[in-house]
Amino acid sequence: MPELNVRRNTILLSAAVAVNSCLFQLAAAVNSLTFVLITGVRGLLGLGPAIFLASSGLAALPAGRAMDRFGRRPVIICGFLVAALGCSLVAVATRTDSTIAVISGMALTGAAGGVALLIRTAAGDMYPPERRARGIAYVLFGAVFGGILGPAVFSPLFAGKHLHVHALTLPWLAAGGLALVAAAIAAFVRPDPKEIAEAIGSHDRAATQATSASLGEILRRPGVVPALLASLASFSVMVSVMNLTGYMVVEHHHHTQSDVFPIIGAHVLGMYALVLVIGPLIDQLGRTRSLWIGLVVMGCSCIGLAWLTSVLDTGALLFFLGLGWSLSFVAATAQLADRALPAERGKLLGFNDQISALTGAGLALLGGLALDTLGVAALSIGATVLVLLPLARLLRRDEAVATIAPRRT
Repeated sequence: MPELNVRRNTILLSAAVAVNSCLFQLAAAVNSLTFVLITGVRGLLGLGPAIFLASSGLAALPAGRAMDRFGRRPVIICGFLVAALGCSLVAVATRTDSTIAVISGMALTGAAGGVALLIRTAAGDMYPPERRARGIAYVLFGAVFGGILGPAVFSPLFAGKHLHVHALTLPWLAAGGLALVAAAIAAFVRPDPKEIAEAIGSHDRAATQATSASLGEILRRPGVVPALLASLASFSVMVSVMNLTGYMVVEHHHHTQSDVFPIIGAHVLGMYALVLVIGPLIDQLGRTRSLWIGLVVMGCSCIGLAWLTSVLDTGALLFFLGLGWSLSFVAATAQLADRALPAERGKLLGFNDQISALTGAGLALLGGLALDTLGVAALSIGATVLVLLPLARLLRRDEAVATIAPRRT
């Protein structure tokens, strides 16, 4: 239906994802270092990423509920505006050495990241179930350009500079400006993707007469819990390892700060570069099979960090960590969207993001402690074990039939 502007909205949302990908890379690369340099507390190097991830998780469910009530577009715009404010506060903290400012800034930036992640809810809205995974992939593909843009923007800002807190001011200010650009892009998305979802499903009388189920009722639907468990392990391990990579590369492998951005860029490319292939592949292979393949790839990448230390090797491992995440994350998102009506998707995906981000925050704290006291091997082995745990559930459970039995008014 051309009048729904699905193609234009897909391009706009993909562009917003591209800009958000740049912010994502900066946070992953320097959150730990920013926090340590401002507070001077090396033993809590995982606290910066933990604040970011915990805020992301706490914001996800309210943001998802707001999306179901007010639409996707206004919530996405507000999220990027909050990101701009958060990045600006962190920039202020790098000049004033204010612990309150850096914690507040990271909390706001993390909350905005939780909202930005829910852009995939809008992506799932605009495509029918048989094409939903590839529709989500189309929007997430924008992050590929962000993976290229991030190192191009931020690496020169660190080149030739000593690792000092004042060197972080300009990158954080640049990130705030990029967040405003993303908000402007999202403002042009019309009609709201939730309206598109309702229009696509309008031929189904049962869907139009259905009322939104409670979260507890949705969680009892077949296939929801396995998808949540796989997504929980995939996302929490990925973000905790990624957020500690900058510290690991600089402090343990003794590379320069500017070397971190190509590694994180490779990780982001792994997350999104093949997503246009991964989306149709998931639709063909099925959700469950794609979930466990992705988790196995992630496990192999995590264990490799215990032995490989060069910039090239670390970049390759982070690339495959992102690739495994891409498979499992898109598959889990598609499965959860399949099990929910348009008025329920924001709530369900918000809950998924909340538990995943909060778990990631805990893992970042534990991983930071393990990295500082026991070394890289402890982080590597722990991440491998955790990401493979859901396989026991996935391998003994066949994929459930992707149907919803909506409640009638």
